[in-house]
Formats: sequence, C-alpha cells, structure tokens
Amino acid sequence: MPSTAASLFVRRSLILLLACAAPVALGAASPPPAAVEAHPLYKNASAPVDARVEDLLKRMTLEEKVAQLLTVWQEKTKMLDANKRIDIAKVAALYPDGLGGFSRPSDADGPSSPRVVPRRGIKSTVELVNDLQRYALTKTRLGIPILFHEEGLHGYAAVGATSFPIPIGLASSWDPDMIRAINVVVAREIAARGVTLALSPVVDIARDPRWGRIEETFGEDPYLVGEMGVAAVEGLEGAGKPEKLAPGKVFATLKHLTGHGQPESGTNIGPAPISERELRENFFPPFEQVIERAGPGAVMPSYNEIDGRPSHANTWLLHDVLRGEWGFKGAITSDYYAIDQLQDIHHIAADKAAAALLALNAGVDSDLPEGGSYKTLTASVRAGKVPEALIDDAVRKMLEMKFRAGLFEHPYADAAAAVKITNNAEARALARTAAARSMVLLKNDGVLPLSLPAAGAAKPTIAVIGPSAAVARLGGYYGEPPVTVSILDGIKAKVGARANIVTSEGVKITENDDWWADTVTLADPAENVKRIAAAVEAAKGADTIVLAIGDTEQTSREAWADSHLGDRSSLDLVGQQQDLFDALKALGKPIVVMMINGRPLSINKVAAGANAVIEGWYLGEQGGNAAADVLFGDVNPGGKLPVTIPRSVGQLPMFYNYKPSAHRGYLFGEATPLFPFGYGLSYTSFSVGAPQLSSPTIRPDGQVEVKVEVRNTGKRAGDEVVQLYVHDLVSSVTRPVKELKAFKRVTLQPGEARTLSFTLDHRAFELWNVDMKRVVEPGQFDIMAGPNSVDLKAATLTVTQ
Repeated sequence: MPSTAASLFVRRSLILLLACAAPVALGAASPPPAAVEAHPLYKNASAPVDARVEDLLKRMTLEEKVAQLLTVWQEKTKMLDANKRIDIAKVAALYPDGLGGFSRPSDADGPSSPRVVPRRGIKSTVELVNDLQRYALTKTRLGIPILFHEEGLHGYAAVGATSFPIPIGLASSWDPDMIRAINVVVAREIAARGVTLALSPVVDIARDPRWGRIEETFGEDPYLVGEMGVAAVEGLEGAGKPEKLAPGKVFATLKHLTGHGQPESGTNIGPAPISERELRENFFPPFEQVIERAGPGAVMPSYNEIDGRPSHANTWLLHDVLRGEWGFKGAITSDYYAIDQLQDIHHIAADKAAAALLALNAGVDSDLPEGGSYKTLTASVRAGKVPEALIDDAVRKMLEMKFRAGLFEHPYADAAAAVKITNNAEARALARTAAARSMVLLKNDGVLPLSLPAAGAAKPTIAVIGPSAAVARLGGYYGEPPVTVSILDGIKAKVGARANIVTSEGVKITENDDWWADTVTLADPAENVKRIAAAVEAAKGADTIVLAIGDTEQTSREAWADSHLGDRSSLDLVGQQQDLFDALKALGKPIVVMMINGRPLSINKVAAGANAVIEGWYLGEQGGNAAADVLFGDVNPGGKLPVTIPRSVGQLPMFYNYKPSAHRGYLFGEATPLFPFGYGLSYTSFSVGAPQLSSPTIRPDGQVEVKVEVRNTGKRAGDEVVQLYVHDLVSSVTRPVKELKAFKRVTLQPGEARTLSFTLDHRAFELWNVDMKRVVEPGQFDIMAGPNSVDLKAATLTVTQ
C-alpha cells in the first residue's frame, strides 16, 4: 500500500474508532474562525499546495467546509434574474458560506433539452462563470473559488463546441495519438469558458450491447480501453501527470468505477453480478492503468451494485482498492444523484442523511450535481453522527483541485479568446479526420470505392436513402457545433456536378430524435410504408444506392430514470428499416450500407444482402464529409471493431476474450459472432507475418521483443492495425482463449513492408492466482499476431522458473 494511502487508511480508521467511542465530542462544531489576515498563506501562489490547503482548512467553519462538497444544477434557477443572468443578491442569500461546485454552466437553467430551453452561448457562459467567481472570491469570507464542471465525452457538450465521433467510434480508430489530439481540443474549448473539470473519459469495458451507454465506452477489451483512456486523460490534463494544470487544460474524471458495462439484463444501473476475479482481470485494469500512467484529477464511482454493495458506498472498492492498492490521490466525485440513490433505489439508507454518511465513509468527496445528500452533513456532525475530520478529508481533495488549477490566481475566463479558439479550422479538420479514421469497412464485394466519371462523360445517379442520410447524428452528451454535415451533404459536396443525386428518407425510426425527451415513440407504420414506396421510386433509376440506417439518439442512450429508458431487449434494426432494405434490395441495384448507430446491431440479413457495409457509429459534426471521403476512396478505411458484433441477443454475453468452456454452440444457431473483435477491411490487402521472438524463453520478471512484419499486398495505400494477443496454455486458474496485449496502426504504400516491434513484459503474462495474488506462472504461452482477433499466426514462448 503506498505510504500516502496507508496514512489515510490509518487516519480514517482512528477517526472512526474514536467516533464510535465518543461521538458527541468528535461531533462538536469546529471552533469559531479567526479573522483572516491580509496575506494568508493559502493565497500565496508560490507556497506548496499541501500547505495552502491546510492553512485554508484550519480557517474554515463547518458550514464553509460542507459547502465545498456541494454543487448546484437545478438550483441555479433560483440565482438568476429575469434575463437568466446571475443575481448576486440571490446568490449571497442562498450560499452565504460559499459554493464548492457548479454543474454545467453552459446550460441555461438545469436539466432540460436544449430544444426546449436553449443552452448558453460562449459569451453568456463566460459571463455566468465570471460573475459567480467574482462573488466567490470577493464576497465570501475566505474567497474560495468555485469548481465548474462540464461533459466532454466526444467534444464539449455546449453551444458552438466541436463535435467528434462518439467514443466507441473513436476507439474504432485504434489510434491513441488521435484520441490524445482530440482531447487537447476538448480541453481547450472547455477551459476557455472558465471550467476546470471534465466528466470524461469513460473507461468501463462494455460487454452487453443491449446497454444503451455502450456508445460512451471504448469497447470490450481491457487493454484497448486502457490505452484509449490514458491518451484521453493526457489530452485533457497534459502528459506526465502534471502537478498543476497548464493553460488550456482541465482535470479529467475517470468513470465509472465499476462493472457498469455488464449490468444484469443489460439495463442501466442494474446489478453487476461480477466476481472479484472478473473485476481484477477485466474491469479494474483500464482504471488502474490510467491512474498509474496519467493521473486523472478525479474518479467517479458507478451507479450499480456489486455483491450487494453500491459503488458509492463500497469502502473496499473506493478506499482499499482505488486509494490503497492503486494509490489514487485525487478527488472522488459522485455520479449525478448517486448518493441520493443509496436511499431511493438501493434502499441501504433510510434517508439522505444516512446515505451521506455511507458515501462519505466510503470516500466520496463531492455530491454531484446538487449536493442533495451532503447538505445534511453539517447537522450530522453537530449531532455526533460523523467526525468533522472525515469532512476535512473530503474538503482537502476538493481544495487541492482548486489550488492545482490555479483558480485562486486566475479564476476568470476571456470570452473573446474563447470564441477565437472554439470550433476553429484546426478543430473542424480534426473532426473530419477522426470520423474517417473511425469508420470500419465490414464488407465489400468490390463496389467500393465509388467512382466518378471524367469530365464530359455520362453522369451516374446515386440514390442516398435512409433515416440517417440527411441528418448528422451526434449521439448522447452532445454539443451543438455551428455546422453539421450529413452524409447527403457530404456526398453532394464531393460529387458536385459529376453525378446526379436523388434522395429519400425511406423510413422514419422514431417520431423525434431528442436525446433528452423521456417518451420514445416509433414512427407510424402506415406512413413508413408510404415512405418506403417513395424511396423505391426514387432509387429505380439509380446506378448505386447508399443506404444510411441504424439508430437515432433515442434508440441508443442512457436510461437515467424509469421514465427515460435507453436500453433494449433486441439488437435488431428498430422499426421498419429492414423492410426498407428488403424493398431496395429487390431493385437489383448495388447497395452500400452506412451503419449510423450507437450500439452494435445484429444486421444478419443486411450483411448477407448488401454489397458493402460500413460501420460508422455516430460520426460527429464532420461525419458527412468523412463518409464521402471513404465512399469515394479519398480515404481508405482502416478502422477495426472495438467490440464483437453478435448475431443475436441469444448469444450474449459475447466477447472475444472468453474462457475455454464458453461458446460450445447452439441447436439451430451459430456460435460465432457476426463480426469479431478487431475486425475491419480495407480497399487494399495486407499480409501479417508470424511473430518472431527475441528469445524462446524468459524468466517471470523478464521481457521479450516480438517482431511482426506487415506488408501491403494490394494496389492502394492503406492502414492496417497489427494486433498482438497472448494465450496461457496451462494455468492454475482458467484463462481466456486470447488477450490483446499490444497493437499498432500503420500506413503502408502498395508493396511496402514494415517490421513492427512490440515489447511484452511481466504484465502481459500475469494472472490472479487462487489466492488472488497477481503472479506470473512458469509455462508456455502462445504469442499471436494478426489483423483481427480471429486470423492469427502464433509462436510459442516459455516462461521458466
């Protein structure tokens, strides 16, 4: 256990023991504060952060301390005037002891659809942030600034910000450098508005595509998710685990710890019946890697329970593992209303006061988004139910973030500068590149890339059909970029006058696609029959059909309440999209299917009948331009699946790194997936050679260099992702049939070959033994290389005693 974590453990243990013995004495209020001198230590920017924190903490009243653990979201309506500007008199009356945090300053007045209540623009957001910071710094007794936070999963979720592909799409790039570059943009756009904390990235591994939040993840594999998570945090905060945030950087919030991505029945916040071994082998590694290598400022526990313990009250998870084993030193911030849910969903607390004590004792430092439970802590301390020293531990973490962010010295944002750097030309170009690199070519019989005639030749007719043809779908937790480009827009811009474009919606999936709306209503079937007929008529004279189908933001989303669902019991196409495909297929025209969706879909008939299939996910603001780049061959697709695509829900759970006893087979059905993890085609061809080992044997603490030759055997330049897997042949506990341990995406010209080198050390061969100790056992291991998780060539490595 790291020394800092050990000291915290000892301090907490003593506090709790003493509290049980003498609750009244320890529950007494802190002594009256002394007057604040003109130049206190905590305002000295050159003093160490720890010293500044302790100096400020000793000056604070109990009320001021608890205020630092609270945030505001819906309550913001009470502090606004008729023009939705900050009314300082109202703020002073509501928060005389200061305010710890503020949720999403870019929204107008709390949790509502931007289509109903428009979000704030850049200047309005900066004005709100600056007004509140001015109040906090100049009108409260101690002048403690406010910690603002925002969503930033695939772009800043605000008006004017750049929108990138959803995370599962970004993971399809298998390109950590691109993930890092994207998060540099996300950070600077958030920081420019005076915000310090981003609620990103999600490093849950996702093992159930029924779960609507799978789109927020980097996929199913612990190693891939960990690499993407490290890159995201380095982009947001800067590389090297910086002690203080540089300009244009924000703290990352690593979420959601843990088990969130394989809930019972695939329903959000459902129990996660996961053993400790499963946690340590698969769900823990991405979090551990990101904490060890990138040092995120905050970690957010998950809504679900594991073994009867909701994560927000799980002392073993948050205290013993997160802080003890992994040495995490940052803040633990609650998920929205998750502490309240200890009472009203999990029923392990009788009221909010009891819920607050459970969460505080487990180590949760801040109550997002409203502080509904932690508001009771002042009374609980005075009643002797909790020692003030536990409050102090939480306050320290929140103050550390504010000092590390430089908020005491530089609390205000510059609206003009924010406007200048937000969604600039560089950001838009990166959004287009990201969308192109995120697409996965799943099938191609040679119809792609589409060709255009030379000047003066006969023009082909391209039918652009489908419910996602003329709309740019951005996915959940979305921003509102100034311009979005649909697939239809992108194709029109690409072909100009060289082709005739006809279009039709084909079907409507849902009556609207407002992610925030509670009710989801499928489109009228009778009207869809008419739309299908119109699409067939439009496509009759076409040479090629481009069909954009999949999801809307309502059919794949977070189910955050019983009244707001987003998980599904089926992975089939929603509504009458299959009917549309069948009707167009009957025309006998070449059909290129663009899948625009948030979750893997079991498109068995589409995959069999289409001439080409591209998995695009939600592509972001420049998705249409990127789609056209890929369709017409200006970009050669090189993405790979970060998840397995099953044939049906009956195969679930289905992931590539299964145990040897799994997947025996089914009567009347396939045991293999529709498309395997790591799969993706190209407009060229590649050969990946067998792995060459630097030594046939290593010791348990040694390492081996693995060389793999990859060659472009086709006629176009293109990208291949070389993937390296390991399999333990005989072990004391069961091990997966294969585990990803390294990968690299490379660009090769026709005929070009390159030898890639990977170094595998003890981490690639470790297991958790019967005593739940992480060890490397002597024995033989298959080292496998290939372009996906199925087509692999192997060499054998022996780990000696």
